[in-house]
Amino acid sequence: MNKITQPLQSTRRRTLLALAALSLPTLTQAQFKALPPVTVYKTEFCGCCKDWIAHMQNAGFQVEARNVPDTAPWRKQLGIPERHASCHTASVGGYAIEGHVPAADIKRLLAEKPAAVGLAVPGMPIGSPGMEVGNKKDPYDVLLVANNGQASVYRSYR
Repeated sequence: MNKITQPLQSTRRRTLLALAALSLPTLTQAQFKALPPVTVYKTEFCGCCKDWIAHMQNAGFQVEARNVPDTAPWRKQLGIPERHASCHTASVGGYAIEGHVPAADIKRLLAEKPAAVGLAVPGMPIGSPGMEVGNKKDPYDVLLVANNGQASVYRSYR
């Protein structure tokens, strides 16, 4: 490279980088602040919980993970019946989130603001966020847990 082509290539590189940055989808400051923070109660060594947390962060949520010896007391405190239990319990925007609930369903919950305890994905279905195993996907339902503990299907994944 000679002294004449070097500035030209440097200018082209800066232009390409600027164009690439403009084409990336970004959250505006207002959109980022619109998502309330998530607090997750999980056991220390649960790998799928860490993967679900990464899923939530990739969806734009700020997540604080708290390692606890047992998630059952948190589940009970937040109003999720034991029959809907999974490996981690979270709270976000005044709602309880139990298990591997997709971020899109949590965003829908926060937008619709139903009178409810929150959402649950009982068990640990393969293919749910944080439980990915290749292309294998088990069918599962995201449940809307009502204030009286009853649940109805909020969204089905088949």
